Amino acid sequence: MWSNCHPRSDEDLKECAELGKSLNRLSQPTILIIMAQYQKPMHGYIIVQKAAGSPMFGGKKPDATGIYRALKRMEESGLVTSAWEMPEEGSAKRMFTLTDKGYECLRRWIDALACYTLTLEELRAQAACALGIDLPPVPECSHPATD
Repeated sequence: MWSNCHPRSDEDLKECAELGKSLNRLSQPTILIIMAQYQKPMHGYIIVQKAAGSPMFGGKKPDATGIYRALKRMEESGLVTSAWEMPEEGSAKRMFTLTDKGYECLRRWIDALACYTLTLEELRAQAACALGIDLPPVPECSHPATD
């Protein structure tokens, strides 16, 4: 039941969202990680494509609108900046760059995610207790790790 922790279809994604797998707030560390890995300005479309390979989406392309909304919030918070790239041919593209504040935020996410892990384990224990069952072992994902 819990082995399908990475969405492979729209139905899987819907089920994961209902289980909190695709929490909106976790799109921020996903975007920060991608931008920190590449260390160069990136077009939002590329960020969406790269996000598909993150643990949050496991190969399923995320909703581009949601990623763009997150980028807008992140820009308003000073975590990223954006500028229009005007190529001689083709359409203009908005390029996003990670700021020093964005790098600092990603560092704080490392600790926040550790706290989430502890909180989730406490919730698992409480849920098992509420059902009167032994705490199931921590599930192992049945997918290969992504790079």
